[in-house]
Amino acid sequence: MIKSMTGFGRCEVSEENRKITVEMKSVNHRYLDVNIKMPKKLNFFESSIRNLLKEYMQRGKVDLFITYEDLSENNVTVTYHKEVAAEYLSYLKQMADDFGLENDVRVAALSRYPEVFTLDDVEIDEAGIWKTLEKALRGAAEGFVETRIREGEHLRDDLIAKLDGMLTVVDFISERSPQIIKEYKNRLTEKVQEMLGDTQVDEARLLTEVTIFADKVCVDEEIVRLRSHIETTKQTLLEGGGIGRKLDFLAQEMNREANTILSKANDLAISNKGIELKTEIEKVREQIQNIE
Repeated sequence: MIKSMTGFGRCEVSEENRKITVEMKSVNHRYLDVNIKMPKKLNFFESSIRNLLKEYMQRGKVDLFITYEDLSENNVTVTYHKEVAAEYLSYLKQMADDFGLENDVRVAALSRYPEVFTLDDVEIDEAGIWKTLEKALRGAAEGFVETRIREGEHLRDDLIAKLDGMLTVVDFISERSPQIIKEYKNRLTEKVQEMLGDTQVDEARLLTEVTIFADKVCVDEEIVRLRSHIETTKQTLLEGGGIGRKLDFLAQEMNREANTILSKANDLAISNKGIELKTEIEKVREQIQNIE
């Protein structure tokens, strides 16, 4: 089972006069990069949230959105600060005496002075909030993983099809390579005979030239390694797991062998197939970037 790094999950949990909604989405990234947006009152749980997410994902740029609603009617308390009110009243009396004014302070007016009454949040039930938050997080993460698995299955099938197509190209190059040497030998023989006329051709010298040419254009080792990398990639895709980095390395090695084959190509047909091979490898590399 392989997972794509593209995924989405959402879960909403309502219980004990609170509602928490969690949404997460991701795109490919070399490492696990989690960006969390949530109310300040939940900042206390950030470390626990990150640790929980690591159970469900290894790589990807993940955006996590958390909303919190307190549905209780007594989520704040009113506090009366008698000392503050007394100090205001004392100064007001002093002002009335200093300026000969009537002290007409009423309770309604005094209550509006800053800090006489304050609204304070009720003490947060951290254990209760975490219980609800964890449930919402795991629900969203499970849905998130399911979408990653579905996308991963599509990626696996598409990659295996591309790898099989690459093997067909490799087969063509493998079959075509010996023919190039034979054709070179025939052309060289014809050219020498044309130049020497009836003079006997030096077979030993001719064989030496053909051997040197064959050594320059021989891609047998590259083909063997390329086949091995392709088969290893297919097997790795079937085994599944956290294989993204391994597949990326294999794709780099396939590209290296394809470059060598192309550089040695002394034949139009092989050159065209080499370009086709590099094009397919690049497509595979792009797809691999989306695998966890």
